[in-house]
Amino acid sequence: MAIGKKCVAMLLAGGQGSRLVPLTNTIAKPAVYFGGKYRIIDFPLSNCVNSGIDTVGVLTQYQPLVLNDYIGTGQPWDLDRNYGGAHVLPPYQRTRGSDWYKGTANAIYQNINFLENYNPEYVLILSGDHIYTMDYNKMLQFHRDNKADCTIAVLNVSLKEASRFGIMNTDKKNRITEFEEKPKEPKSTKASMGIYIFTYKVLKEYLEMDEADENSDKDFGKNVIPRMLSDGKKMYAYDFEGYWKDVGTLSSLWEANMDMLGDDPALDIDNDDWKIYYRHTFKKPHYVGMDAAIKNTIIAEGCEVNGYVENSVLFAGVVVEKGAVIKDSVIMPNTHIGKKAIVNYVMTDADVIIGKDAVVGMEKNNKKSRLTVLGNSAVVKAGHTVEAGSIISDGEEV
Repeated sequence: MAIGKKCVAMLLAGGQGSRLVPLTNTIAKPAVYFGGKYRIIDFPLSNCVNSGIDTVGVLTQYQPLVLNDYIGTGQPWDLDRNYGGAHVLPPYQRTRGSDWYKGTANAIYQNINFLENYNPEYVLILSGDHIYTMDYNKMLQFHRDNKADCTIAVLNVSLKEASRFGIMNTDKKNRITEFEEKPKEPKSTKASMGIYIFTYKVLKEYLEMDEADENSDKDFGKNVIPRMLSDGKKMYAYDFEGYWKDVGTLSSLWEANMDMLGDDPALDIDNDDWKIYYRHTFKKPHYVGMDAAIKNTIIAEGCEVNGYVENSVLFAGVVVEKGAVIKDSVIMPNTHIGKKAIVNYVMTDADVIIGKDAVVGMEKNNKKSRLTVLGNSAVVKAGHTVEAGSIISDGEEV
């Protein structure tokens, strides 16, 4: 059953991503590269179109230019529609400038007029910084079957991890009885995934109420959801079983890339029935030279590999010269790795240059090893050593 205009998605994509610096110095977190050929935002956008949702508002704020250009008309995700489609929604423009989004709830409130254009029955609210595949249509059906005012997607985590999340305490029918934000002693392991479905009339009422509250942080988790619970609204937890990762830190982004590797990967997106769509930017095929050796690695189009690569992800246009060794690394587009360079447990941004005989990072199985990160257009000079755990800024030469 296609959802159509009964449901409009609102994708929160304005995050600064301060924990992903230097990768987010000049782009918003959802625009960060992922998995050899994607960007993070490709996942929620693809989930929408695969779920039959053809109207998506993408709420941007921090460093929006790259993200705006990338989304464009929405054509790569089949979201270039005459009625509906993908719409980039910056903070509301007023005669004296724009009023920046004050919180997740305020961001949706500022775009009530956009929602009113489609007068949806339901509104799906998503985050732009998670990696996962999910059929939102099943969640919507659960919401409708329970005649819910709000449904929150939850993932069962370990009791040890639960204190890092917003935790839903539920009854036997999965109706939410209590919401605890990062509880010290969690009563449940149902962790919020930051994915909400609201019945639109109820959402509009509570957004207007929240906006009028001068003491509110204008946030769904801190304000809107607790208020709805205290008012006795019908709120349900929807159990999600599958891969989901918040890639809000450098280490979690590296881990999610690694989860795509192996014969039985934790993150398997090679599924013709649930494609992850993306904007193609590279046309030529990759080239693997006679002296190359590749193990357990993703090689994107346009790569030229003449060295040894193991347990890594290479994005489009990466060049690995003869004798170079790369292990446990994520190498983003158009990076050049010189002859006999050694790269261990490293994540680079785009357009990085690692010179001949340079040594960057340390092998992952070494107890002293920490993830090494090189910012956009950083340069490691020939013969230079970059210690494990270093973070090199955009354009910096070391």
